[in-house]
Amino acid sequence: MRGGVRVAMLINGYPPRLGGAEQQVAAMSAWLHRQGVQVTVVTRRMPGVARFEVVDGVPVHRLPVPGPKPVASLSYTLAAMRLLRRLRPDILHAHELFSTATSALAAKPLVRAPVVATAHRSGADGDVQRLRRKLFGRTRIAALRRQVDAFVCISREIEAELAGIGIAPARCHHIPNAVDTEHFKPVPDGGKPELRARLGLPDQLTAIFTGRLAPEKRVEQLLAIWPAVRAKCPEARLLILGSGPQQPALERMAGAGVSFLGRIADVAPYLRAADVFILPSAAEGLSVALLEAMASGLAVLVTDVGGGRDVVRPADNGWLVPPEDPPALQAAVLRLLGDAALRASLGSRARQDMERAHALPVIGGQLVALYDRLLNGG
Repeated sequence: MRGGVRVAMLINGYPPRLGGAEQQVAAMSAWLHRQGVQVTVVTRRMPGVARFEVVDGVPVHRLPVPGPKPVASLSYTLAAMRLLRRLRPDILHAHELFSTATSALAAKPLVRAPVVATAHRSGADGDVQRLRRKLFGRTRIAALRRQVDAFVCISREIEAELAGIGIAPARCHHIPNAVDTEHFKPVPDGGKPELRARLGLPDQLTAIFTGRLAPEKRVEQLLAIWPAVRAKCPEARLLILGSGPQQPALERMAGAGVSFLGRIADVAPYLRAADVFILPSAAEGLSVALLEAMASGLAVLVTDVGGGRDVVRPADNGWLVPPEDPPALQAAVLRLLGDAALRASLGSRARQDMERAHALPVIGGQLVALYDRLLNGG
């Protein structure tokens, strides 16, 4: 890609808002900036956050979104069109298939730039199924089919869902999420006790969940099995990092050996301090939390949904269990907590896979190659 190419990233939320898509776009935007790509982020303004700032070298424009949801979406689109007409990007990259994609398509004839769209979630509450249920959903899907130049598919499941609404395979590009393997890395041998002490954690066998405390994550299923886990493994502790609508209810149902740490801006030290990462979700796109745990050299236990099955090879670099199956989840947790050699083997292979296939330079290079093909008529 020639130097100085201008890319506008359109996303509904951006740090300090925490979420997998937000973290992913922030990390990739910073990496692209370091490669000489002129990235600009166009997002919605959160209360108490500046309208404009530069984050890690990347200009971030936060647009006002007043009023109820339909009005807010229209306000975002109109403001984005005005801004994009002034910025004149070479690439419009929309994250999620809703107001950001609508805004990119509306701006496309004004700036004469190709549109890339990334769906970040799959399943019943994913981008495609939610779009089907929305007002004028069929019309919006038809517009995506006609006008989006390339779709980035972070998982094979999303790729299949896009095919189900008529998106041609040639326009779908499998580019999974990336992880910063320099920041998320294993603790040195023998370093966990000291790290746990610095974090104020007991030096005990530790499982960890990181993510949004929302219904689709099924954290309540993990809490429900934890007393039985503790009955057979009394020293086991469970750390819950994150916030969300379910937090008060989950905290009320938590028993002994469970600690809620709330929203943590940097989860990397806590991942390094843990022994097992658990993600019992009912649906996912490709969990950034999962990739961070694997890069940290953790044994990961996840449900067989979304992109998890793309990256986790059972009993090789992680452990898969069926979704909505607490007995299977409980058995797998006990298996991993009870076998240090297995945990070490799974974590080592997980780390190797992240370095090989999901490091920022690897995935960033694939995205740059896609942009280059679009700009050169490929």
